[in-house]
Amino acid sequence: MDLSRFEPPAQAWQQISVGFQYPVLFTRDCLDPDNAALAWSITRGRQERRHATLVVVDEGVERAWPNLRARVTAYLEQHQSVLEQRGPILVVRGGEAAKNDPQGVTRLLDAFADAHLDRHSAVVCIGGGAVLDAVGYAAALVHRGVRLVRVPTTVLAQGDGGVGVKNGINAYGAKNFLGTFAPPFAVVNDALWFETLEPRDIRAGLAEAVKVACIRDPQCFVWLENNAQAVTRPGPELEYAVRRCAELHLEHIRTSGDPFELGSARPLDFGHWAAHKLELLSAHDLRHGEAVNIGMRLDTHYSTRVGLLASSERDRLMALLDALGLPRSHPALTLSRDSKPMVLAGLDEFREHLGGKLSVTLLQRIGSGVEVNEIDTALMRECIDWLDPANAGTGT
Repeated sequence: MDLSRFEPPAQAWQQISVGFQYPVLFTRDCLDPDNAALAWSITRGRQERRHATLVVVDEGVERAWPNLRARVTAYLEQHQSVLEQRGPILVVRGGEAAKNDPQGVTRLLDAFADAHLDRHSAVVCIGGGAVLDAVGYAAALVHRGVRLVRVPTTVLAQGDGGVGVKNGINAYGAKNFLGTFAPPFAVVNDALWFETLEPRDIRAGLAEAVKVACIRDPQCFVWLENNAQAVTRPGPELEYAVRRCAELHLEHIRTSGDPFELGSARPLDFGHWAAHKLELLSAHDLRHGEAVNIGMRLDTHYSTRVGLLASSERDRLMALLDALGLPRSHPALTLSRDSKPMVLAGLDEFREHLGGKLSVTLLQRIGSGVEVNEIDTALMRECIDWLDPANAGTGT
């Protein structure tokens, strides 16, 4: 049957345009009672009433900041003319466990129901990217969406996932199998949180800054090359890197024409088809940013092997990732089943997640990515061998 000649007997076309906007604030010590950034983000200037507010905190952040609950309570009391604390402060599991716990979302929904939140209430989430993902997913389900104010506490979350429009949890053995596209009501990026981060987590978070510079901003890449040592510790250089990463991320979402990824191209996921699989294969021994770093190395070398990218450009990327202290490989990369690297299954899972059509971002030069719809798995296996520490430095 030739469907191109099909004429529906009757049809009604619906077209809806919905605009989203949300602020991303950059501040320091957002829980200082004299700092109005967080209160403004919750109320967005609507001072005529009190805004019901429930606060969720990442347990890892609470451990790093033992007086956190007291500070949150003091802040809400200072701004009680516009903020109404609705329910006790809720502390949840941190890290990838937040997205792997099948009961985690249920516990969040129970708490939201007990607090009698409505669509104009605010859930304030203070935590790393995984907690933001899980809490955002739960918040998007309640009344089809309550307002979510994100307070990202890691380099990774402040520069990447925490400022975007996605939420999700892991299920059925797949990364982000369940999730929503739900823009936050506001984001408050606070540089003070960096002071208690482990150096490893700072380095891992910077992988996403490298990623977005690779595909969007060659000048930012050069800046990172020139400041590779300074950005790995708290200070103005790290704060600039995170802010620029966030700006580039927001610019892509705003200008790509596909903010909710209805198509297949996902350039912001450069290096991610392998990264998502490596996280699972390593039982999350790899941080997300560390896995993205390995995925970028893999796809960058592949870009060179297929003639898209000059080897000198590949070497610049490898050198920058090395200078940031990121691992070149991991034992999970070379795990195999029936003589086939298990990481390659990430291509099929990526294809399924995208909607059935594979779209992988490769590099044609620093600052410019290109989408390809096929990957030569035999050649990719050679690239895996090239990255394996036992074979480091071999290949072309």
